Amino acid sequence: MKQFIIIAGIIFAHFGFSQEVENQAESKIWSLEDCITYAIENNITLKDAEINTSISEVDYKTAKSAKLPNLFGSASQNFSSGTTIDPITSDYVSDQIHSTNLGLNSSVTLFQGNQLSNQIKQNKLLIEQNSLLAQEAKNNIVINILESYLQTLFSKEGITIAQNNLNASEKEVLRAKSRLEAGTIALSDYTEAQSQAATNKYNVIAAKNDYELNIINLKQLLELSPLEDLQIETVEENEDLIHLELNKEAIYTNALSYLPEVEASNTKILINEKELEIAKGGYLPTLSLTGSLGSGYTSISDNTFYDQLDVNFNQRLGLSLNIPIFNRNQTKAAVQTATFNIEKAEIQKQTVEKEVIKKVETAYQYALSSQEQLVAAEASQSAAEQSYNLAQKRYELGDLSTTDLVVSQNTYTNAQQNYIQSKYLNILYHQLLQFYQGNEIKL
Repeated sequence: MKQFIIIAGIIFAHFGFSQEVENQAESKIWSLEDCITYAIENNITLKDAEINTSISEVDYKTAKSAKLPNLFGSASQNFSSGTTIDPITSDYVSDQIHSTNLGLNSSVTLFQGNQLSNQIKQNKLLIEQNSLLAQEAKNNIVINILESYLQTLFSKEGITIAQNNLNASEKEVLRAKSRLEAGTIALSDYTEAQSQAATNKYNVIAAKNDYELNIINLKQLLELSPLEDLQIETVEENEDLIHLELNKEAIYTNALSYLPEVEASNTKILINEKELEIAKGGYLPTLSLTGSLGSGYTSISDNTFYDQLDVNFNQRLGLSLNIPIFNRNQTKAAVQTATFNIEKAEIQKQTVEKEVIKKVETAYQYALSSQEQLVAAEASQSAAEQSYNLAQKRYELGDLSTTDLVVSQNTYTNAQQNYIQSKYLNILYHQLLQFYQGNEIKL
């Protein structure tokens, strides 16, 4: 009995510990750094880009192997009857013949208009391009996580604002009811207070729904299950962002040198230039070296199988020259297509640079304006808060109508929303500018 109690105690203690560990795992608070790290490791878009890089590495190895000689083995067993040519002695015979042929064949391309060398160089450039595109995909994930994370925090603060307004309006309904029963206000004032409380309750529900939708979006970016609990860490305000000095020229220069999409567009031009060299190689002859080893056995010979393999052993070595004379303008068309693709790649490079400048310019302008907006929104929120507090006191003393109190509360609510919006926009665009210059995102 004593042993049973001890064992049961151990089991329950283990179960309790497991539950505690599980609860701790479920209540994990995700920081922005946690989200970015997890997304980079699990995002399917990035995995797809990394697979493309791996495929290009395989293609590069294949292109290098094209310079190596090949080697094939062959073996055949034949039976013939009647007048025929002996496949081993090449004599005309009228008999039933069993014959065996064994051989090794090899060939290597000595010259092919430098197409093999250029193909190797092109595939190496393709590895670089796919690596850059994978880095671009990674950057896009980081930016999407940053935007989604801040949007979620914004909606989370919106719940707090809406809930505070609901709590205040419910207290105002109770005061209005007391004043109505005392005969100091009209019924319309009481119903207006009820209407404002109902509106604020609706706003709480809407704010919570908005927050949950943002959580869903963040989970999708993280490749998390919809059933998994996700809570994010709040961000402390950084006063340094309000007075941060921004050097426009330095930001542009750093962005153009850092962002992978710019380098990828340059690499695309080099890839197409190699494609042009490969196409021009089609005008030049191809020289190949071939060789073979062979032997065989025939049933009409009196020698044994192994003796015939020794006697019939042969070696061949040869050179093959293939000179292109007319291939129905296929090489000419390939050269023209490659030339046009170079022009397209140069245009795409200009487009990419314009897009980079546009998004950096946009982030720069928003960063500047958000600094000023945040200062103005903070002042507006402070003034609206003081005005609302004063309005509440006047309402308690019966010196202010319900309508005026509702107006004051709505003004304060709008000021709060403007402030948190300015705060997160300020954080977002300053972080984007830092990221565009190759700096790590940190909140």
